[in-house]
Amino acid sequence: MSTALERGRALTQKLNPDLEKILSDRYDGLLPEFSESLIEWAYGRHYARPGLDLKTRQLCTIAALTVLGGQTGPQLKINIEHTLAAGAGRTEIVEAIWQMAVYGGLPAAINGLNAAREVFEAEDGNVTATAQ
Repeated sequence: MSTALERGRALTQKLNPDLEKILSDRYDGLLPEFSESLIEWAYGRHYARPGLDLKTRQLCTIAALTVLGGQTGPQLKINIEHTLAAGAGRTEIVEAIWQMAVYGGLPAAINGLNAAREVFEAEDGNVTATAQ
């Protein structure tokens, strides 16, 4: 049986192979073992659970981050990238964000759509300004 850390590392290899290193470089000097803790807890204990497939979990994450609002923009963009890697299409991502207009309001949905647009444009090699 694998450990939660091993499950988390295996999962992040599918979504973002550099994630643990990025987190380590950014945060481990400030908070030792932060990256390992996040990979183990979030990915190895939550995202790796049975019951929902990874794409559905990622769409749920996008919905939650959208409703939480603008302060979650960086995490929303990363999770949009992860959701694409998990097999969701752009339409599914945009619809999950738009559905949150009912629960988080139009400003939250617009911020979410702007984040999605930025990720899609970066993926396509296009860079344009987003509406505020």
